[in-house]
Amino acid sequence: QVQLVESGGDLVQPGGSLRLSCAASGFASDYYAMYWFRQAPGKERERISCIGINRETTTYADSLKGRFTISRDFAQDTVYLDMNSLKPEDTGVYYCAASYMKCLQFGKPDYWGQGTQVTVSS
Repeated sequence: QVQLVESGGDLVQPGGSLRLSCAASGFASDYYAMYWFRQAPGKERERISCIGINRETTTYADSLKGRFTISRDFAQDTVYLDMNSLKPEDTGVYYCAASYMKCLQFGKPDYWGQGTQVTVSS
């Protein structure tokens, strides 16, 4: 059974940091590009980052560059999102996703997690 299980979401103060994790199982995740999406209240889900199967290929939404860092651990079948200098507008549900072989420019990933809530508030 394919599973992507996110964890690490929490309530954090503005300016704080958080690390999200996504554990993959039930498929050969080494051959999948991994993503983080988020959905803010009342807004559409947006793609915020992707990391390729070679680990060196990473993409970020322009608005997030320099604050968020995506990484992956092939031995643990886990992808991470390190978030720094968090702002209230970073609040939302963060989803992990996977697509075969590469970060897609168009289209939807093959697999999705259930999401983890991040709330940035004082």
